[in-house]
Amino acid sequence: MQSNEILAVVDSVSTEKGLDKDIIFKAIEVAIASASHRHFHEDADLYVEINRETGEYTTHRNWLIFDKEDEEFHHETHISKEDSNGEIGDMHTVQQENVAFGRIETQAARQVMLQKVREAEREKIVEQFRSQSNKLVSGSVKRVTRDNIIVDITHEAEALLPRDKLMPGEIYKINDRIRAVLQIVEVEGRGPQLMLNRSCPEMVTELFNIEVPEINEDVIEIRGIARDAGSRSKIAVKTNDGRIDPVGACVGMRGSRVQAVSSELGNERIDIIIYDDNPAQLVINALSPAKVESIVMDEDSRSMDIAVNEDNLALAIGARGQNIRLASKLVGWNLNIISNEEAEAKVKVDETEFLAKIVDNLDIKEDIAEKIISSGLSSFDDIAYADNSIFKDYVDSEDEINRIKSAAEDAALLEAMGAVTEEEDNVESLTDLNLDEENIAKLSNKGIKNKDDLAELSIDELQDIIDITENDASAMIMKAREHWFN
Repeated sequence: MQSNEILAVVDSVSTEKGLDKDIIFKAIEVAIASASHRHFHEDADLYVEINRETGEYTTHRNWLIFDKEDEEFHHETHISKEDSNGEIGDMHTVQQENVAFGRIETQAARQVMLQKVREAEREKIVEQFRSQSNKLVSGSVKRVTRDNIIVDITHEAEALLPRDKLMPGEIYKINDRIRAVLQIVEVEGRGPQLMLNRSCPEMVTELFNIEVPEINEDVIEIRGIARDAGSRSKIAVKTNDGRIDPVGACVGMRGSRVQAVSSELGNERIDIIIYDDNPAQLVINALSPAKVESIVMDEDSRSMDIAVNEDNLALAIGARGQNIRLASKLVGWNLNIISNEEAEAKVKVDETEFLAKIVDNLDIKEDIAEKIISSGLSSFDDIAYADNSIFKDYVDSEDEINRIKSAAEDAALLEAMGAVTEEEDNVESLTDLNLDEENIAKLSNKGIKNKDDLAELSIDELQDIIDITENDASAMIMKAREHWFN
């Protein structure tokens, strides 16, 4: 390309596309370097610089300064220290003669330039919508393909709505109006893309923001949401004004507000509950109207055993386990529904096991161990740091009390060390599945500690916990099950 041609192209494209001239110059530089590369070795590191005033360009080649005696020295990419007058590891740049382009090179350069301009144009549009990420937008359907729906969200911008981000059973035709949550997704090899999603929890949140003015005014907060798109959602709300009922405000007069949201979502059922900082109380609220009889919490594994009577079992679990699954997702704990009888039996088993541990580790008689448990001390830590007065009715001397407490402290330490070792083993086990630390932590918070735990999950359950494709989730579950068959 001649200098006057370059300047003309820059002016024309910049005006037409509304892009900064420097972006066009950089696109042409990449294009010329790409077209020139066919006249050099495939590993050659080339770049082009264009004078922004004159349009004249120069071609440069980078060489890595390398030890000439090293067996990995490559004549096409490396240059010796002696030949470059630089230091090993630095880059040595040499200006090359500009390549004379034929028809093929010119056409190749044109294609690269157009591609770079399109990418820059797309990035410009994406940046305009950056502030609207995870917000509700509306548009009209421009085109429908087998896998996606292309939606015009402004006169100049379009977004992609994948079919798997629709709610079950939804069908859209060209020119249909559509509302969805805008998401900016990094696509490998293509950069940031405008995507739409109607199945995400944010869809429910944004619709409530529209229908409930108190939310926009920060009088009511949405503190959590769990969703089975098209079927059921649970949303936890909290008020910052004691005079306002947050559930009533979200429901609206005769259910008008929640019904408006539900209608937009294909009559999706929406449960609105009061948020509570206490996870146990939040679980009780989330499972309503099922009546919870008792809850046993394990903070280490973030799990709860929830006891309900027989009449409430089906209600608490829900169809296909949906109610308890959504409640678990909302609270962020692993929830296990059991009957009252099972809960009582479990307590008795736990007490029996702890009784045996006390007798063995503290070197005391069984009757004293029973009295310790009846005093409400349910762990070695509780015993180690309990007030001495608790023991005086059934332990003869202060020295014996101190001995018991010291032995309990040692036992608690050994238990903690054992728990750490077990956790490390479990982490190592999950690491075998090519999981990073963040996803391992997410799984651990849901009670998934090892391969066996993960192997028992369904694809949908695994996707609910970590961000993973359906195919990758299936492959990971099968890999976790491999040792079952070996």
